[in-house]
Amino acid sequence: MNAADPSEREARRLAALRRYDILDTPREAAFDEIVALAAEICGVPIALVSLVDEHRQFFKAEIGLGVDGTPLESSFCVKAILEDDFLLVPDATRDPRFDCNPLVTGDPHVRFYAGALLKTAEGLPIGTLCVLDTAPKDLSPLQQRTLQVLARQVMSQLELRLSLQASADSERKYRTLFDSMDEGFCIIEFFDGPHGPDSDYIHIDANAAYARHAGIPNVVGQKLREMVPGEADAWVARYGHVLRTGEPIRFEQELVATGRYLSLSSFRIEPPERKQVAVLFQDVTERRRAELALRQLNETLEQRVASALAERRVLADIVEGTAALVQVVDNDFRWLAVNGAAVREFEQVFGVTPRVGERMLDLLSDQPENQAQVRSVWSRALAGEEFVEVEAFGDPDGYRRFYEMRFGVLRDDMGLQAGAYQFVYDVTERLEEQDRLREAEEALRQAQKMEAVGQLTGGLAHDFNNLLSGISGSFEMIGTRLSQGRSRDVEKYLAAGQGAARRAAALTHRLLAFSRRQTLSPRPIVINRLMADFVELVRRTVGPSIKVETVAAGGLWATLVDDNQLENALLNLCINARDAMPDGGRITIETGNKWLDRRAADERGMEPGQYVCVCVSDTGVGMDKAIQERVFDPFFTTKPMGEGTGLGLSMVYGFARQSHGHVRIYSEVGQGTMVCIYLPRHFGEEAAPETDVHAVLPAPAAAGETVLVVDDEPTVRMLIVDALQELGYACAEAADGPAGLRLLQSNARFDLLITDVGLPGGLNGRQVADAARALRPELKVMFITGYAENAALNHGHIQPGMEVLTKPFAVSDLAARVDRMIRTPL
Repeated sequence: MNAADPSEREARRLAALRRYDILDTPREAAFDEIVALAAEICGVPIALVSLVDEHRQFFKAEIGLGVDGTPLESSFCVKAILEDDFLLVPDATRDPRFDCNPLVTGDPHVRFYAGALLKTAEGLPIGTLCVLDTAPKDLSPLQQRTLQVLARQVMSQLELRLSLQASADSERKYRTLFDSMDEGFCIIEFFDGPHGPDSDYIHIDANAAYARHAGIPNVVGQKLREMVPGEADAWVARYGHVLRTGEPIRFEQELVATGRYLSLSSFRIEPPERKQVAVLFQDVTERRRAELALRQLNETLEQRVASALAERRVLADIVEGTAALVQVVDNDFRWLAVNGAAVREFEQVFGVTPRVGERMLDLLSDQPENQAQVRSVWSRALAGEEFVEVEAFGDPDGYRRFYEMRFGVLRDDMGLQAGAYQFVYDVTERLEEQDRLREAEEALRQAQKMEAVGQLTGGLAHDFNNLLSGISGSFEMIGTRLSQGRSRDVEKYLAAGQGAARRAAALTHRLLAFSRRQTLSPRPIVINRLMADFVELVRRTVGPSIKVETVAAGGLWATLVDDNQLENALLNLCINARDAMPDGGRITIETGNKWLDRRAADERGMEPGQYVCVCVSDTGVGMDKAIQERVFDPFFTTKPMGEGTGLGLSMVYGFARQSHGHVRIYSEVGQGTMVCIYLPRHFGEEAAPETDVHAVLPAPAAAGETVLVVDDEPTVRMLIVDALQELGYACAEAADGPAGLRLLQSNARFDLLITDVGLPGGLNGRQVADAARALRPELKVMFITGYAENAALNHGHIQPGMEVLTKPFAVSDLAARVDRMIRTPL
């Protein structure tokens, strides 16, 4: 390809055009003034600075046309740049090159065109300065020359623009380099001051690293003697010498104001008349400190080495002389260090002697069990775990000891794990002492338990002797009066004996509640429905000097609870509240729904969830923290001797816990006390109200209804059978579980099974009932129970179609319960 090749020439021309980076740039006043002058001089309405690109022409400046470019298909300039310097078209309609041009045949109907080429220094045309008219026209030689001069002015503007752009790029590169330098850099300019000619200087420029190295921010515009007046003379002397002589210098000096030690170099900026000096510097404070420390270290090296060796000897003596067993191994179980105590104990336990450099596992290769045990604990430490473990090592039939092992991770200078170490203590005697202490504590607890049982037994003996005296005395007087034929007095002694029996039953229930072994008959109830009758009972109990109020929450949830035992518990709380207000006061019984989240439940020592809460509060004397911590302890009472058993609140606590709830107490001395029973919400339906069993007489039995009675106590069995036969029921009897089960396996009809829970013969009452239900799924069951058999009844919670009657019981209660169970569908 030769130089005259049009394609090569066009490529060079386009490259020259793009070097100016002018295409699609906004209008500029300098170019607008040139086209306006060209239009005026040539007397035409249209003038353009047209730059011819590969597929279009761009108008950097225009007047009279109203667009910023056109396609090359309608361009006059694309033809003009093929000329040497100038193209003149007097009438385009008569020129075959342009007579079909869209700008000629259509708007704006161009007839005249004159264009002076815009040429680079290499002679490459990049466009034209052209004028156009809609009428035929000619230009004088002066107008043509003027248009060419203006074209050269356009090129001068483009060259100037290119030069300024290059200068700006250079400035940006310089500033980028200036600001990205790691070293601090500044330019200072001297001026005359009160201290004489060139006695001060001002910072006229600085990079970002200046503040980082010197510790002085925003230094540009600051004068030396205002920044560091106490150090100014020293700095002026250094840089003033550079300014006067032009000789660069390198030095180190402390900037006292900021405590930085700087390494600096400085040179003069020419010409000298500018009075400017450039400074390049670095903060070498840490290096300087290290040098000073090294110098000091060197000065005392001998002393420090001796001290270090002495310290190591002390540490070595301590490790060697300590009772602790110390071992250090690398990641391959190889001993790096082992003290004398560890060597001796290792020999005693495993029969081999450890030495530095040997592998622990190789030394135990003929003891696979011991090797596996050692590998197990050391592997955890070599895996990076730091822990404390107590484990026994040695022969179970010989020397065997318990050791507390403290493992740590050994790291090298780079922080990487290089092995592990252990400190071990023989804790065999300590563990044996702990075992002896536990045995002593257990013996103490047993003694306390026996003491408590003794207190309980003494109290029970006193109370039951009184009650038995009333019962036995009543029966003795009944026998005497009957032998005398005085039957009218029998009623009185019967009433006395029955009253004593009822009081004995009540005492038994209180003890069972305290021990949480009473048999409950829970049913879904809304506690608010108990309040009306219960509050009347409370008012009669506490007397007229105490006001009783209730606050019943609306929409109270149901709860699964034995309503009779709940009333007993609340009555206990009300009696305690009464006793706390000897001069009168107010008792408030309040119900509410409580939803306890994790935080609230933890504060009360409960599980999170939904609870029904019943609270009894008083305005009495209150109690301090010490008493609150003991109120639920059995036998604890604040009442005078003989006025309290200490079982009341224990019974409340036992009832609540057996009902899967909790009790909380809140009290302040002089302000009163509140006791709240929390019972879990029941999500089922509320049970129907029970009728009073004493108010409805049992109906006679239907023909053929048969009851099986299983009880090992003949007297109890006789009373039950006689009572049921009085009502017309057929009865069968069995004295133990196997006998009862044989009757149930027969073809005889049985509508109800009544069984004692505690039976001889290998089957308890619950087992008999379960077997009976397997044989006869529709059979109803009534359990008769005391206290010890409660576990057999799933802690008082039984299945549908089963009920519990607690000893002692009234015959009327038995008859009413049997009648209701037989008549109620399962």
